[in-house]
Amino acid sequence: MENVLLAFGLTLFAGLSTGIGSIIAFVAKKSNPKFLSVSLGFSAGVMIYVSMIEIFFKGQASLVNELGPGKGPWITVLAFFGGMFLIGIIDKLIPSSENPHELHSVEEIQEVNPGTSHHMEQVRKREDAEKNQKLLRMGIFAALAIAIHNFPEGIATFIAALQEPRIAIPIAIAIAIHNIPEGIAVSVPIYFATGSKSKAFLYSFLSGFSEPVGALLGYLILRPFISDMVMGIIFALVAGIMVFISLDELLPSAREYGEHHLSIYGLVAGMMVMAVSLLLFMN
Repeated sequence: MENVLLAFGLTLFAGLSTGIGSIIAFVAKKSNPKFLSVSLGFSAGVMIYVSMIEIFFKGQASLVNELGPGKGPWITVLAFFGGMFLIGIIDKLIPSSENPHELHSVEEIQEVNPGTSHHMEQVRKREDAEKNQKLLRMGIFAALAIAIHNFPEGIATFIAALQEPRIAIPIAIAIAIHNIPEGIAVSVPIYFATGSKSKAFLYSFLSGFSEPVGALLGYLILRPFISDMVMGIIFALVAGIMVFISLDELLPSAREYGEHHLSIYGLVAGMMVMAVSLLLFMN
């Protein structure tokens, strides 16, 4: 029971960090793209390393134990790429124009902040947004897209935390870092469209809430079927999902925010931290 509460708490923290992104967008005076680039690269490094070195092989060990050394590794590989295929389909179903990873900066909000010398321009922009609803639509679709993405992420984080508490915290932190700029991506266009910080924060917050919801539903559905074979397949799926997210979302975003080398330095640092933490907490 203690592991379940820890797993749910970490998943909740990771998911609701979209709200942190929204708060940062409203409070910060300016964005720090270099720091964000390193942070996203670091998050990718943590997720890739733990997926390929720890989670994949834990899944394989469970499946070999159940199916034998001949069939077990094949099922592990199929489940690994099945996880990639699953998250790839989810990504494909989301229109590119509403992609949740479209980059937005803190400066965008500052430019139209009420009470500045640009107040009249702000009013004009809001009137235009109300006429065509394009920005509001973009923000809502971004929130929906992030919610869809976060659902399997929630299951992945929860299952990893449930089975291996020692690797749960770095995974949760990595996903939280990944979710912060997504919160900005939701809140900026909705704030532009409505002029309401509370609405922008609410949509951003709710988009991340699907992560703990996914974790809870996944646990309730899978709980009666838990076995070495089921856990082996889930671990391999989770590894595939996390590697795909890292390669398709985190690293491209890291490169967009800053220099190419910064994202790679962050990636290597994330791998090193994950490697050392796994060695320190080995049984």
